[in-house]
Amino acid sequence: MVSDELWARIEPLLPVAPRRTDHPGRRRLDDRRVLSGILFVLYTGIAWEFLPQELSFGSGMTCWRRLRDWHQAGAWQKPHELLLAELHAAGKLDWSKAVIDSSHIRALKGGPQTGPSPVDRAKTGSKHHVIADGNGIPLALSLTGGNRNDVTQVMPLLRSIPPVRSRPRQRPKVLYADRGYDHDKYRRTVWATGVKPIIARRGTPHGSGLGVHRRVIEQTIALLHWFRRLRIRWEIRDDIHEAFMTLAATIICWRRLTR
Repeated sequence: MVSDELWARIEPLLPVAPRRTDHPGRRRLDDRRVLSGILFVLYTGIAWEFLPQELSFGSGMTCWRRLRDWHQAGAWQKPHELLLAELHAAGKLDWSKAVIDSSHIRALKGGPQTGPSPVDRAKTGSKHHVIADGNGIPLALSLTGGNRNDVTQVMPLLRSIPPVRSRPRQRPKVLYADRGYDHDKYRRTVWATGVKPIIARRGTPHGSGLGVHRRVIEQTIALLHWFRRLRIRWEIRDDIHEAFMTLAATIICWRRLTR
């Protein structure tokens, strides 16, 4: 589940657990095995309690706790930033443009960052907001309620693009978006950061190929939802779902780097 090359990048970024000396108890399960169990749940969408014990990944609760603790320590954001830097060094990041969009998913158990969906008969759901470079590599992600307007995440996502070594400018030159982002207020805000907004206006045809650029972000969202755990939100806690999102983005970057 975790190749030697990928583990060599992730292991140094994981927090070191303090060793108990008074009542050591059972030996702590190897981090690599636990990460494999987390990825197994991410890939398959299986419930934590049904994680197969014969795979030696540990119990579902052990994997859940480790996912929570590592996310709180920023352990998933760091590998994502590291792989983005490696992709940039390999010339695989297209900073000339970026594309932003969102996708609605069901949230069957409710929880924070959920809301009535305007496209699914007001059923409770969440939104995955993604900004990707010109090659469809995810640069930043966010989670909101299903009733949040897409345009509210433009600036948070732009600001969340992580710094990349040897690149002084951390933002793309142009930002493409569909009609859901058609607000002049946010156009001016994006312009103020030095990024040119190209956003379709309501009531007008696409014109010169905005759909060609939107295809990039649609592919990125499809890759994100290739991980079955992200097709439906089963987590009540939003931080656990956000951890899965960031981990999925890290795996997508890794695949782009090694292909």
